[in-house]
Amino acid sequence: MKLKTMPIFLAFLVMGIADAMGPMASAVQKNYELSTVMATLLTFFVFIAFAVFSVPGGVLAARIGKKNLLLLGLGLNIIAMAVPTFMEPGFMLLLSCIFLLGIGTTFLQVAGNPIMLDVSAKGNYSRNLALAQGIKGLGSSGSSYLVGLVLILPFFAAMGWRGVFPVFFVFMTLAFIFVALLKIDEAKADVPPSIGSSLSLLKEPVFALAVLGIFLYVGAEVCMARFLKPTLESFGFAADKAALLGPTLFFGTVTVGRLTAGSIKLNARTFFRISAALGLLGLVLMLTGQSYFILAGVVLGGLGFANIWPMLFSITIEEKPERSSELSGLMCMAISGGALVPLVMSKLIDSGMSSFAYIVPLACFGYLFLLSLKGRKTAQ
Repeated sequence: MKLKTMPIFLAFLVMGIADAMGPMASAVQKNYELSTVMATLLTFFVFIAFAVFSVPGGVLAARIGKKNLLLLGLGLNIIAMAVPTFMEPGFMLLLSCIFLLGIGTTFLQVAGNPIMLDVSAKGNYSRNLALAQGIKGLGSSGSSYLVGLVLILPFFAAMGWRGVFPVFFVFMTLAFIFVALLKIDEAKADVPPSIGSSLSLLKEPVFALAVLGIFLYVGAEVCMARFLKPTLESFGFAADKAALLGPTLFFGTVTVGRLTAGSIKLNARTFFRISAALGLLGLVLMLTGQSYFILAGVVLGGLGFANIWPMLFSITIEEKPERSSELSGLMCMAISGGALVPLVMSKLIDSGMSSFAYIVPLACFGYLFLLSLKGRKTAQ
């Protein structure tokens, strides 16, 4: 069973490559002489793909199989990486490749989260999903570091800003090969679903509440990524220390929390409650406005944020495993919360209420904590 999980873990690792588009934006902006807004389209096109293609991806996974959707996603990503690997594209062609990467990564998320149930031993789903999310985090941070690292290697440095794409291309190709060789007995729906039948799942409160929870969780996480550094700078921290003790410390703690959760066995609902409580406590400390309390809040918050996604996801999927692909599509669609919730926090900051702005992610985690107290069904 462990051998079956390895190709899926590799698929999660390459999911993180899409997160490298943020660090790449500056190099692309310089190369194409773009405005900041135009360069930001790199991350926008990745992000918007989740909102548009998650539910159709869930329907497609239920019809053609989750493994086949994984292969389709990896195939699209290979094409997206191949173009800048073998040629220097115009900016519009590059944007098309990045959008294709967003679609492929959406399919990887939609198929990867529920297929982990099919390859996990009984009782190990939530633990394996937490570990997979930790591996995805390593992929995100590793891909971001590669953007700068490859420039010191002569062969890749000669390619300029494109130097990282051959590395991404190789990883995507290896993941495709290993997943293609994997034999999986998938749980399938009795009746082929449609987009309408997928959306109809939201009529059931347990699923509607879970999708809202994912929406708010991702929104809260993006708030932390976006505003931790300027918050610490406002307290007199130098820019480099603010980056280190803010988003770097936060996401480092998130990754450690996910890898730790992947190595221990604990009831998923209990873990969900502990995570929501830690996140809530961390955000309360950040609202105090005291720099040392904020740093403590960053660490506690990181541990709390770490396992909300895998625990809430696994609890929800195990309610109706035969509808796992559709549920995965709905929950991946909720990633769009990362585009909307931070706008509320931005409005508070622009209104001069910076010290009060963390009430936004705090409210998100207040909801998640209440959600964690709801229901008694055991999920492993």
